[in-house]
Amino acid sequence: MASPSSHFFLSCLLIFFASTCQAYPPTYTQPNKKVMNIIDSCWRSKPNWASTRQALADCAVGFGKYAMGGKYGPIYTVTNPSDDPVNPKPGTLRYGVIQTKPLWIIFTKDMVIRLNNELIINSFKTIDGRGAKVEIAYGPCITIQGVSHIIIHGISIHDCKPGKPGLVRSTPLHVGHRGGSDGDAVAIFASSHVWIDHCYLAHCSDGLIDVIHASTAITISNSFFSQHDKVMLFGHDDKFTADKIMRVTVVFNHFGPGLVQRMPRVRLGYTHVANNRYDEWQMYAIGGSANPTIFSEGNYFMAPNNVNKQKRGIAMA
Repeated sequence: MASPSSHFFLSCLLIFFASTCQAYPPTYTQPNKKVMNIIDSCWRSKPNWASTRQALADCAVGFGKYAMGGKYGPIYTVTNPSDDPVNPKPGTLRYGVIQTKPLWIIFTKDMVIRLNNELIINSFKTIDGRGAKVEIAYGPCITIQGVSHIIIHGISIHDCKPGKPGLVRSTPLHVGHRGGSDGDAVAIFASSHVWIDHCYLAHCSDGLIDVIHASTAITISNSFFSQHDKVMLFGHDDKFTADKIMRVTVVFNHFGPGLVQRMPRVRLGYTHVANNRYDEWQMYAIGGSANPTIFSEGNYFMAPNNVNKQKRGIAMA
């Protein structure tokens, strides 16, 4: 007989497919009833979510569930897609994310933000793209370094390029010289309590999400990954033992077409990979080295026709 935990994760898996794989017909018997996973049902079922945006901070699960973002701060509205890495203007995204106080950041309209250098986010910030089509693309992208309590929700981050060496402002009072970013969509260094949810990530110069340098308490959920080689790296290198404290949850995500490897690759720390859909991997899906702990359960793997690739769904070194 199956255990209660097995029944629970099978139920979660069925809910995941019904709520995220929109290209497939629903299998439940009430076509007018929307089935959502535990995160989405926390806020999407509420018709007044737009007037209670900060309640989203109570909806995370996993190791990043205590990420507050800007829950206890005012709303800051992005009205201008331009970017100045040194002297950002009020109304731009960069001006909001560098502030020292908590802020819940929203957008007045659809916009494509092409950053002129990496976007360094300060603690207690939420970037909430709900209600607009927001893209960060075609330039350097997001850096989360030495901070805590960050929420990034409902934006597209794609075609990210390496940042160039130069001055970048990280707070209203500090401008520092940066050596240039690698071209990740989201790079998380030495940070904690981070939640990335309902984002689209694709086609960047380096990784899509890196979690390194003793970062921990992180959840990556409900996101769609596509058209990329090295998708997610958790752990700086095999000898960086400080990454043993790393705790990451990867849940309810859709790994779509054109992906090669690292969904994720884990070093040293602990990662819970649950209820994700894997459409394709050209090398392997989940991998690890340097004695990590990877708890993989309730995932759905669409094995490729190539027999060798089928065998590399999960790879450990």
